[in-house]
Amino acid sequence: MPKMKTKSAAKKRFRLTGTGKVRANVAYKRHMMRNKPKQMKRQARGTMILNDCDARIVKLYLHG
Repeated sequence: MPKMKTKSAAKKRFRLTGTGKVRANVAYKRHMMRNKPKQMKRQARGTMILNDCDARIVKLYLHG
C-alpha cells in the first residue's frame, strides 16, 4: 500500500506548534479594510490557534 501524500494546500496554510496545536492565519484581512473596525484589524494582525475540532481535520491533511 503506498503512503498517503500530504495535502499541498494545507502545507502552505497551516503549521504545527511545539505542543501540537495548529497555527493558522486570521481571515478577512485582504481587502476592504477601511470598512472594518480598528480592533478587528489589530487582532487579525498575527496568527491564531485553531479549535480542536478544526485542528483534527487539518492534522489529517498534514500527516497524510
